[in-house]
Amino acid sequence: MLENIFGPQTGLILGALGAAIAVFVSGIGSSRGVGVAGEGAQALIKEKPELFGSALVMQLLPATQGLYGFVIGLIIVLRLEAGMPAGDGWFLLMASLPVAIAGMTSGPYQGRVSLAGMQVLAQRPENMTQAIAFSAMVETYAILGFVGSILMLFLV
Repeated sequence: MLENIFGPQTGLILGALGAAIAVFVSGIGSSRGVGVAGEGAQALIKEKPELFGSALVMQLLPATQGLYGFVIGLIIVLRLEAGMPAGDGWFLLMASLPVAIAGMTSGPYQGRVSLAGMQVLAQRPENMTQAIAFSAMVETYAILGFVGSILMLFLV
């Protein structure tokens, strides 16, 4: 039925929608995580400006979800063709979902863990490695979503 809505460009439109979903949805997760971590970074450097570099690293950790989504979106865009079959477009849209959903959900949680890590840094700056490790654990699920999308795009 949907094939009749957009005519011969249905596959192209569905694939483009997949690219947009990969970029925007994972980007929303990253921006939420970076925002939460940024609030904590501001509070930390207000009291301890010498910890700016450490705070910046902790704030940047949730930004990777958006990067993963951008890479998948770019791969999808490079596969788009005018007149491609609707089934191919549906497949590209579905391939965008693992990275989009994982990024949307893990980004804010990683921001919260990074925020907690900055609270640790305020008291014990020497524990930076541990703070990064806890935040990186949340990253694992973003990576799994990214790998899931990559596998769909290259192995199927």
